[in-house]
Amino acid sequence: MSACNFTIPFTKSVTEILEKAKKTIESQSGNFTGDENAGNFDVSIFGNTVIGSYSVNGQNLNIDITEKPFLVPCNMIESYLKNNLN
Repeated sequence: MSACNFTIPFTKSVTEILEKAKKTIESQSGNFTGDENAGNFDVSIFGNTVIGSYSVNGQNLNIDITEKPFLVPCNMIESYLKNNLN
């Protein structure tokens, strides 16, 4: 069962959004793998790991967080990603 699931609409190209996501995650010593259809990522936040996957559907990036710190709410992760990807 997912810890969080949300969709981030975007207006840039899929390549631009995924490159920005990869750069953001890797700048936090995380890992980002995948292509323009789907992939996986993990990143450490406040010493705890966030693990998830993504899929692209048109101009929407669907995010599925499978593991996150208990004290980090889903809306905080969603807000952070929306602010850093668009």
